[in-house]
Amino acid sequence: ALVIGAGPIGLSTLAFAQQAGAQVIALDLAPGRLDFARQALGVGHTVRAGDGALDELLAITNGDLPTAVFDATGNAASMHNAFRYVASGGRLVFVGLFQGDITFNDPDFHRRELTIMATRNATGADHDRIIAALEAGAFDPAGWITHRASPEATVEQFAGWLHPEASVIKAMVTF
Repeated sequence: ALVIGAGPIGLSTLAFAQQAGAQVIALDLAPGRLDFARQALGVGHTVRAGDGALDELLAITNGDLPTAVFDATGNAASMHNAFRYVASGGRLVFVGLFQGDITFNDPDFHRRELTIMATRNATGADHDRIIAALEAGAFDPAGWITHRASPEATVEQFAGWLHPEASVIKAMVTF
C-alpha cells in the first residue's frame, strides 16, 4: 500500500494499513515528514514526491506498483498524479478532500482497470475499532504533536506553522 501525504491523516492511514498487515510505503514532499513516518511508525520505505517518485516506486515494488494507493493530501495535483502510482487492477482511495474537480486519462484508467474510492462514510463500528486500537496501544498519536500554543500565541504562531521548514506534524491549541 502506498500512502501519499505523511501529515496526521496520512500517518493514521499508514498506521491502520500496517495494522491490517499491509507492507506500506509513504510518499511526501517533506523529508522531515518521511523521517517521522520511518521513526514513529517504522515505515520501511519512504519516497520523496517529485519527478523520480514513479521510478523509485517501481524499484521498491519490483515493477508491480502498489495495489492500494491512499491519497491523504487533499491536494489536486497530488490526487491527479496518484493515478500513476496504482498497479493494474488496483484501488485508488481518496482520503483527503479537495473542493474542486479531479481529472484523469480515461483510456489509461480503463486499460489498467483501476477502482476509485472515497472515505467519507465511517460507521459507528469503524469508530469503535479505531478507539479499541488506540486503547490497546496499537500506536500512540500523542507523539505526533510537534507544536503547541495557547489561543493567544496561536494568533502569532499559526502562519509560521504553515511553512515546511517549521516541520509541523500536528499542532495543538492548548487551553
